[in-house]
Amino acid sequence: MAENDKTEVLSAKIWDLLKKYGEIVLEDVEIEVDELELIFQPGVPVAIAKPVAKAVEVVKELVEEKFKEPEMEWTGKVVEVKIGATKSEGGTRDRTFIIGGETLPAFYMFKGIMPHPPVIAMDVFDMKIKLPKSIRMHFEDVMEDPAEWAKRCVEKYGADMINLHLVSTDPYIKDTPPSEAAKVVEEVLQAVKVPLCVGGSGDPVKDVEVFKKVVDVAEGERILLNSLNLDMKLEDIAEYLKNKDVVIIAFTPMDLDKARELNRKLYDYVSKDRIMMDTNIAGIGYGLEYGFTVMERARLAALKGDTDLQHPIAAGVTNAWAAREAWIKMDPFWGPKEIRGPAWESITGLTALLAGADYFMMMHPHSIRTMKEIIKNLLEGSSGKAEDIYDWVSAKLG
Repeated sequence: MAENDKTEVLSAKIWDLLKKYGEIVLEDVEIEVDELELIFQPGVPVAIAKPVAKAVEVVKELVEEKFKEPEMEWTGKVVEVKIGATKSEGGTRDRTFIIGGETLPAFYMFKGIMPHPPVIAMDVFDMKIKLPKSIRMHFEDVMEDPAEWAKRCVEKYGADMINLHLVSTDPYIKDTPPSEAAKVVEEVLQAVKVPLCVGGSGDPVKDVEVFKKVVDVAEGERILLNSLNLDMKLEDIAEYLKNKDVVIIAFTPMDLDKARELNRKLYDYVSKDRIMMDTNIAGIGYGLEYGFTVMERARLAALKGDTDLQHPIAAGVTNAWAAREAWIKMDPFWGPKEIRGPAWESITGLTALLAGADYFMMMHPHSIRTMKEIIKNLLEGSSGKAEDIYDWVSAKLG
């Protein structure tokens, strides 16, 4: 038999064995070949069946889950502070304000009542100062007369109180003597009958002397002093105020430890119901988040029982105008500055309001009107008219 024939026969036998047994085991076999070629014909591939998607089951009814409101315990209470004095109380004001008294976070109307609504004071200065045009346009003709400026705020723009700043007493501005500054306070008290808040220049030495003269001429009016701080000689001014019927704002720069320290020092001289706190607030983009966070922490700590922080909170919302973006000309994308500025102040005020502030120092008439409407809606539980949401597009300022 030829070699080729033998190879074909061997290949055929191997193939038959593979088909029958699936494998071949060779033992004691020697294969001597120059070349061995096994050819297997490929089988037809078997298609894998695709999985059939399960039909989506239609939910007939949603699973009911009851919401359980987190239980929060508020054991503390903010001290009530009264500002102003009527004729029957020894003063000449036509109204008084009580702020504070909260036992719940701001506007938790679903849990209880807010004992006293927030108060909004408008800023007035004892000299003409540089102001953004959108503010100046409302007061241009009275900026050199603090008494007339105050009247404009009350009679035209509905200010609850006047926040008079005696900035001219600054040693580096006009260095107005305390006695002259006190005369301005007298003039404003005669011009308007709303309660008065009086601020100094910020100089810790000069303000002490100015405040002494101011409380003397405002005796009986229960004015609000803005403000005392840790840089002052507290044993001097606090001792002087001890027997005066005056309310004090205790100012600290976004630091609760310093706020506690200042309050404790003042407790040695005045009762708690004569102290308000100003933990400082900044405008949007200039530290607002730091300001309202400290303010909120102070209020929540007070409600949880921290007696050193159980005081009404004052907020200098006018600080919003320190942001250049509130008044400079910018790309049209940012809108006209006449609207942008009041919006900047309003949002700063709203942020402080929700953080727990009770007393607001503001400036632009439209910002104040906006804040009053928001406060009214929050207290009444109303939501306004949705169809009026775009009214600002056609708003006229002036």
